[in-house]
Amino acid sequence: MRTPLLASALLLAGLATASAQNAGTNADSAAAPVPGQPATMADNLRPTFVAQTPDDMVASKLIGTSVVNGAAETIGQIADIVLDQKGAVKSWVIGVGGFLGLGSKYVAVDPSVLKLDRTDGKSLQARIDTTKDQLRAAPEYIYLGKEPPKGASPASPAGEPAPKP
Repeated sequence: MRTPLLASALLLAGLATASAQNAGTNADSAAAPVPGQPATMADNLRPTFVAQTPDDMVASKLIGTSVVNGAAETIGQIADIVLDQKGAVKSWVIGVGGFLGLGSKYVAVDPSVLKLDRTDGKSLQARIDTTKDQLRAAPEYIYLGKEPPKGASPASPAGEPAPKP
């Protein structure tokens, strides 16, 4: 006898709750959000998608590319690309010296001095008008949070030596 009475009470409580919810939604239907239309490729609700073209150069292919000078001598490799806040190339970091990446010195050069082109329509080549000795003599590029090598004075953001304290 208790079980049917308990089941009836639960059923009535559930119906009362559902009835209250329906009454609230009908009264607030003017304030309820209206579902929007799905975004299309032409509107501003989604990012613009871009397909790669044969002229595009991707960073994964640029890093490790040999840097040659006017005499076609390999003088380093592109080790990194520094971007500014707008995503434009701020500098190219070139690894100079060392063997298999060990003992390399990193030098940042202005993007205007490094020319990128395709040698056979496919392979990328980086050219710079300098010598290996000039790159070795250039100030070392120190990544933020990294300690400069012993005996080297840290460089300021402008590339000039930091003032002595």
